[in-house]
Order: sequence, then structure tokens, then C-alpha cells
Amino acid sequence: MDFNVKRLAADAGTFLSRAVQFTEEKFGQAEKTELDAHLETLLVRAEATKQWTEKIMKQTEVLLQPNPNVRLEEFVYEKLEKKVPTRMNNHELLGQSMIDSGNECGPGTAYGNALIKCGETQKQIGGAERELIQSSAINFLTPFRNFLEGDFKTILKERKLLQVKRLDLDAAKTRLKKARMGDARAAAEQELRMTQSEFDRQAEITRLLLEGVSSTHAHHLRCLNDFVEAQVIYYAQCFQYMVNLQKQLGSFPSSFSNNNQSLSEAARISVPTIPVLASLPSSSTGGGSPTSGGFSELRSSSGSRSARVLYDYDAASSNELSLLADEVITVSCEPGIGSDWLMGERGSQKGIVPITYLELLN
Repeated sequence: MDFNVKRLAADAGTFLSRAVQFTEEKFGQAEKTELDAHLETLLVRAEATKQWTEKIMKQTEVLLQPNPNVRLEEFVYEKLEKKVPTRMNNHELLGQSMIDSGNECGPGTAYGNALIKCGETQKQIGGAERELIQSSAINFLTPFRNFLEGDFKTILKERKLLQVKRLDLDAAKTRLKKARMGDARAAAEQELRMTQSEFDRQAEITRLLLEGVSSTHAHHLRCLNDFVEAQVIYYAQCFQYMVNLQKQLGSFPSSFSNNNQSLSEAARISVPTIPVLASLPSSSTGGGSPTSGGFSELRSSSGSRSARVLYDYDAASSNELSLLADEVITVSCEPGIGSDWLMGERGSQKGIVPITYLELLN
């Protein structure tokens, strides 16, 4: 019991000494041992790394899961160490709605068949998005989180201990200045040597940990490369899925244009196919293109025909021609522009236009 009381009194005295030293430093009444410039630079660098890592993590999480309620739910499950329930993402929900609607309209009809094909593609994109999120969480977010919750917490702990050792050192310096008698001065000098040694040792430990931030940067660079690669794969998959879908849907609008006026009006309100850029290889746009009826005759001749525009179209490049619904333009077939495109003319303006936006006139 006596030992515990003495130890408690000693700890209280040490704490009081640090508090007095810290207060006097704040009021400019005591000298403060400054850290060397290299160590200060390392501390600033580590703090900046921590702040930017937090910001990058937060924005990446928002990118991968824009819904804040879902992010909060996933965070709670993670803290409780429970498995996050599987749910359909937005693309998958849209795809399932399209498939159900297509089956209701009738898969044998053009619109029903188109809805089903679009729904299947949306679900494929949803699956690709799920793979992107999983890959990014493992290879990008987890290493960043490990740094914040592991390495940087260790740095903070040792940095706080360094601050304590510095206060003890400066308090010992103050006591040595105030010592007058021989025995008191000798004890103060002994205490100063001990606190200086402890401070130097702690400063070295902190310095080594802070210098390890450079290896953290190298590791995070590899993680960043993995994240970019996952995005490349995701966007390439989405592009290929949409190109394949366009090939499948390419014949639907043109088949309406060869029927009577009521079917043309029905085609006007259906969703037009998204034209692939003219710069893509012909293999990307050649399959499944609408070449029946008047378009086939136009391609077999060297003349030109008048065509009515079914939908508004904004040119995606300088060699394309923007279109307005219901206007009439002149179209002709020229070699090398792809089977889904024609050369269109409107007065002095000229450029390629997508077949699926046109209805040939007699």
C-alpha cells in the first residue's frame, strides 16, 4: 500500500510538472526545445498524407455508392462484423423492370423484344459495376483504411509520447536553472541527462516511423494503379455491352419506316438506337444494320434520295450532321462510311447521318 501511494504521488508530481511546463510555454515564460527541421518536415508530410487519404477515401466511396443511406448501412454492418445483405444495384433494378415489362408486352413483339434485350444488357452492366466495387474495395479502399487505422494511429501515439518526453526534458532544464545547492544541482543534472536520453530515443523512434510514410506512398501508388485498371475493365465492358445491344436493336426503327403512317408515328416515340461514332471500325457497326427496303436499293445505286428525319440527333464529331425531327434532307451512299451510316446534305451543310434516324421518301 505504501508503494502504491508513493507511486501515485510520483505520477501526480510528474503530471503536474508537465502541466506547469506546458502552461509556461504557452505564456512565453519558459523555453521550449524545438524539434529538428527534418523531423518537423516529416510530421507535416505525415499529417498531409493522412488528410488527403481521408478525402480520397470518402470521395471514392461516394463514387462507388452514391446513396448515403446505403453507405451508412454498410458502415454499420462492417462495424458489427456482419455480412452486408445482397441487394440489386440501380442497373440491375432497371434491367429487371425492362425484362418484366417486355414479357408483359410480349417477347414476340418488336417493342417487347427490345425491352428484354435492353434489360439483359442493363443487368450485365450492373454485374460489371458490382465487380468494380468489389475490386476497388479490396485493392484500393482497404489499404488506405489500413493506413489510417493502423500505421497512422501508431505514428500519433509515438508523436504524443515524444511531446511528453519533450515536456519532461524542458521541465528538467528549468529545475536545473533554479538549483542552487550542490546536491540539488547534481540531482537536477542527473535528471536532465536521463530526460535528454529518453527524449532522443523517442525522437529517433518517431523519425523512423515517419520516414516509413514514403513506403506507404509507394504502396498507395500500386493501389491507385489497381483502381484505374478496374475502371478500365469496367468501362470497356460497358461499352462492349452497349455496342452489342445496338447491333441487336439496329433493325427495329427502320422496319417501322417501311410500314404505313401509323407505324411511323409509333416508331417516332420509341427509343432510338445510340449511333456508334463514325471513327469506330466498321466491324463494330456492320452487324445487324438495317439494309432492307429502300436503303438496300439506295446502296445498290449511285444516286441520292430524300429522307425524313425521325428523331433529333446531335452530331458527335465534326464529320457528322446534326438533325432535327421532321426535316427533309438528301442522303446518298458513299464508300467507306459504314453500313449504318449515309451521307446527308442540307443546303451547304454535309455530313454522315445514322440510318436508324431516317425514313426514305418516295
